[in-house]
Parts: sequence; structure tokens; C-alpha cells
Amino acid sequence: MPDDTELLDPAEQRVYRLLVRLVVAGAADLADRAELPLAEAARLLESLRSKGLARGGPVFEALPPDVALGDVLLRRQRSLDSARRVVAGLTEEYRATTRRRVADHLVEIVVGAAALRERVRDLQNSAQEEILWFCRVNPIAMSGPENTEEGAALARGVRYRAIYERALLEMPGELDDIAASIRRGEHARVVDTLPVRLAIADRTVAICPLVPDRERDVGEPTAALIRRGELLDALVALFEGFWERATPLLGGDGEPGDPLGADRLLLSLFVAGFPDKSIASQLGVSKRTVQRRLERLMMMATVDTRAGLAYEAGRRGWL
Repeated sequence: MPDDTELLDPAEQRVYRLLVRLVVAGAADLADRAELPLAEAARLLESLRSKGLARGGPVFEALPPDVALGDVLLRRQRSLDSARRVVAGLTEEYRATTRRRVADHLVEIVVGAAALRERVRDLQNSAQEEILWFCRVNPIAMSGPENTEEGAALARGVRYRAIYERALLEMPGELDDIAASIRRGEHARVVDTLPVRLAIADRTVAICPLVPDRERDVGEPTAALIRRGELLDALVALFEGFWERATPLLGGDGEPGDPLGADRLLLSLFVAGFPDKSIASQLGVSKRTVQRRLERLMMMATVDTRAGLAYEAGRRGWL
């Protein structure tokens, strides 16, 4: 009877094909044609006979393979079907058990400023498509100038969308750093306040601090590393909701022929609600210069009020 554990190894296949071509042959004939030792040729012929692929001896004749091996293949198919059912049952049991303990794998707690800073760096270095930021004042992990990973990620094509708190832009040097990021490709917007600090990579993993600002001096900073699940989906939705309401922050001089020119950033700050004095401080110019440039923008928009300028900037797509 054929051996259910194997069909034909390469040497048996070679000898069988040769026997088919020769019609009948003995061990000496096959040894000569196949350049095999006589003992090896005899062994292979006996193996073919034991599997129902040859008959006779010492001169052998090939038999049809479908008859000899059909039963073996049928038994194997039945065994494979049985194995599939066992695997399906085990898989369902695994999934059912995993669903009960999945929460343990979706959220990881990160403790300490150094550990948190390292995770934020890893988050950006591993990103392939997009980073979403909530940027509040007094960062826990790293300040904007310390975030050297953003430039490298932008260079390899990762999209950055960042929402900044207004107070952050008023801190010394922050606006210059943000403007530089915008020139490198970051998409930035500004709001009055943000509910949490947040970083999301590729919509598959997020980092969100757990300790409120009022309790930051109580102990080490603690954050949650959140992987795919409904909690992460909620954080992405939170970001998108704030993004829709936030005011775009423009930097640089724009494209050639851009009517706003160097006033793009000034207009962004104005529409975001910054007072003239604050805009002047951020841009390093006098308050009177800010007022003069705003008057020029009002003339471009053919309006005579600042409220009209803000409206026209939105209607004309200047932001």
C-alpha cells in the first residue's frame, strides 16, 4: 500500500519518469541511465513498487500515478479538512479569550519624563503617514526646539498637523520655531485652549499624559500609550473636531505672486485673535507697523473694519 506520510521524493520522481520513458527496465538499466549506484537504483524501484507506481521485478514496468496516489491524496485532503476545523476552533477560542483581556494590551502606562520623551521620539521615528499634535504650554516631554525628529519625519514625507494653544505662541522664541516648522511643511492651527496634550501617529498609536497640569509637581509625569481601539478612535475624533474649529497659522512669504507676501503670518495671528501689541512682539516690529500692515490688508480686501478683514480672509481663502 502507498505510504500516507509521503508521496514521492525528488529521487523517486526522477526514477519514475525514467521508467515511464523506458516502459520496462531493471535496476542495472536505471542505474546506467540515471548515473546512480546499482543498490540505490534497486532501492528506488522497490520503493516505487511499494507505492503502487511500478510492478514486476527484477524487470519493472511503470503504473498510472493517479490510481496509485489518488487514495493517498484523498486521505490527505480529509486529514487537512479535519486539521482546518481544529485550527478554526482553536482560533475562535483564542479570540474569545483575547477579547476578554484585550484592554491589558491596548493601554500601556509610561512613567517618567525621560521615558515619555523617548516614547514621543519613537512615535515620530516610526510614523509612515501622519502625526497629529495637541501642543499646550509648558510641554512635559520636550519643547519645540528639542523635537529634532519632526524635521526628519517631514523630510521623508510624513504629514504633520499641529494645533497650538494661543498662550504657547506668546512664549519667547516659540513662534519663530513654529514658523520654521511650517516652512518645512507642517500644517499648523491655533486655538485659545486645548483639553489635553496629545500625539497620534498614523492613527494607530497615541500618547496622552494622565496627570493634570495642576498636579504636575506632585510626582513624575505619567502618560498612556494607547493602541488601536475605540479609545484611540475617540482621540482622533477629538483632534479632528478641534482642527475644524482652529484658525490656520501661516508662515513664510508664500508662493511667488502671493498677494499676502510677508503678511501671511501677521494675518494668521490677527484672525486668531492676537492683539496688535502681541503680534508686534512676536514679529519683532512696532505696534504701528502692525497697524499699517493690517490697514494695507483691509484695502486689499476692500473693507473698512477689522471684523470685515477677518471675514474676507476666510471668504477669499487667504487662510
